[in-house]
Amino acid sequence: MLRRKLFASLAALLLALPAAAADFPTRPVTIIVPFPPGGATDVAARMMAEGMAPLLGQPVLVDNKPGAQTVIGAEAVARAQPDGHTILMASGTTLTLNPLLPDRLPYKSEDFSPIVLVTKLPFAVVVRNGLPTTIADFVKLAQSRNGSMNYGSNGPTSFNNLAAVAVLEGMKMRMQEITYRGDAQQLNDLMGGTLDVIVVGGSSGLAAHRSGRGRIIGWTGEERLAVTPEIPNFSELGPDMVVQTWFGLLAPARTPAAAINRLNAVALRALQSTELRDRLLAEGQFVAGGSPDDFATFLAQQAERWRPVVARLAGKRE
Repeated sequence: MLRRKLFASLAALLLALPAAAADFPTRPVTIIVPFPPGGATDVAARMMAEGMAPLLGQPVLVDNKPGAQTVIGAEAVARAQPDGHTILMASGTTLTLNPLLPDRLPYKSEDFSPIVLVTKLPFAVVVRNGLPTTIADFVKLAQSRNGSMNYGSNGPTSFNNLAAVAVLEGMKMRMQEITYRGDAQQLNDLMGGTLDVIVVGGSSGLAAHRSGRGRIIGWTGEERLAVTPEIPNFSELGPDMVVQTWFGLLAPARTPAAAINRLNAVALRALQSTELRDRLLAEGQFVAGGSPDDFATFLAQQAERWRPVVARLAGKRE
């Protein structure tokens, strides 16, 4: 079903592509990643760059501009020349959560033109070794501990904490939140036994699970991950526990429609590659696709869904 929709979108775009799009790009295209090298966003960007370059007939470069909760990289693209040669690989943090926070941003959602939603990423609920490895047994234990267990997050209004809160509330558990700057220290403390649970993105969760440093008991996605078909989603047990961040490509606002449409068509064609799809799935990412309008609708829906939750969690932070 997803693949048919992807192909249909691509076919429609190719038929409707203006002749002027043939002139784009005239030089290398740069994907700015607002995270350091090596993370899930960077991996997705480099896979897309590799797949898109031969189709565009120009090199596609990846430029990492991390810092300030993705603000530095996002601002660089928002202020770039709007000609399609500088684009952003955004995450849910960049354009779903940051605009909902009371902190002043140097950019706004309207500073970007959506190109394509690349992937959706569920979160892995990983427990330390020695704890129950099924959802039912773990929930029973956590409920019996009456709030004395703990979990790691990257801050109250981070996406992994939104996932943790959804699971805790959905399964009627209470735990203490311990805030970290990233996944790496959380994993160290999980291994050391000072953290009971971490809720992390797919690649981090899979690395812990495969190495034996922790155990994934469940995902927060819509469907089971092909690389761990035996591990259920929490949504199989109740509503409102689907929490996924996302990666997508966007250009500066006012980028010509011809360039946006060509980038979208090329990205969709790259996403058809079985090799690319398998590599993304191995990183815990589900291929999305669709048109620029589909991506714009998705962004609006995400903002609407998370606005009240972020307001509630931000209020607790103060």
